[in-house]
Amino acid sequence: MVGYDPRADGRNISNFEVAVAGSVSGLVTRALISPLDVIKIRFQLQIERLSRSDPNAKYHGILQAGRQILQEEGPTAFWKGHIPAQLLSIGYGAVQFLSFEMLTELVHRASVYDARDFSVHFVCGGLSACAATLAVHPVDVLRTRFAAQGEPRVYKTLRDAVATMYRTEGPLVFYKGLNPTLIAIFPYAGFQFSFYNSLKHMYEWAMPAEGKKNGNLKNLLCGSGAGVISKTLTYPLDLFKKRLQVGGFEQARVTFGQVRSYRGLLDCAKQVLQEEGARGFYKGLSPSLLKAALSTGLVFFWYEFFCNLFHHMRTANSQP
Repeated sequence: MVGYDPRADGRNISNFEVAVAGSVSGLVTRALISPLDVIKIRFQLQIERLSRSDPNAKYHGILQAGRQILQEEGPTAFWKGHIPAQLLSIGYGAVQFLSFEMLTELVHRASVYDARDFSVHFVCGGLSACAATLAVHPVDVLRTRFAAQGEPRVYKTLRDAVATMYRTEGPLVFYKGLNPTLIAIFPYAGFQFSFYNSLKHMYEWAMPAEGKKNGNLKNLLCGSGAGVISKTLTYPLDLFKKRLQVGGFEQARVTFGQVRSYRGLLDCAKQVLQEEGARGFYKGLSPSLLKAALSTGLVFFWYEFFCNLFHHMRTANSQP
């Protein structure tokens, strides 16, 4: 069970174990879905239409983009920025799941609300994601810069990137795109947690008795469904975040096509609408939904797996 459940007090694991489970689930998932993340970011940053009919478009499909990145930059390009991405996943997973467990328990003990309600999971999921975002946003900016740059590389190493960005753009560069990130992450994570819980209840209601025994499959499927629903509902804000995070980084983007500068969230939304139309808000949606299904499903799958593992280890050690 993700979040505090008064009926499951028997599954007694510590806050440290919750944080470890969140970290490891993020680490494993990030390594598996990194190629889709790189393609998604390239799509989001492309001004030209994602269509074969546009001769200036560098990318126009997932398979075509994958082949082109492989030919031009080699297989390691699919893991560009992987070190900051892993730091992001480990830190984010630990803070998010620990905060969510603590917040849902706090709600249960301090109010008349049921800690398992959709609305409680939505608010607690959103707040826990905001806390995690504030903790790791600088690493997210670094990850986006690494994934966005082509060849030759502007940043050779993580240390070089930090030093160069700080020297040329100042300390606030590490919080570029924070406003749209927080605006987007609250409903996105809130929907993730609340739909995950709701889909699990629907799964248990719809599945015959023998099918309920496979809890791992349930966690994977319900996590994937929650990821797809959440990403679809909040996707434009994710696109704005990526566009703002590469502001001041235009010289590394010239080989990919047109580049734009934005003065803020509203200006970014206005320019995208004027130049790219309403469909521009959903550039990169296909790889993003595929990534969301895999990443959210795997994150919840591995989190529940490791929580159950820690619980069984504690139970075994406590037996005489």
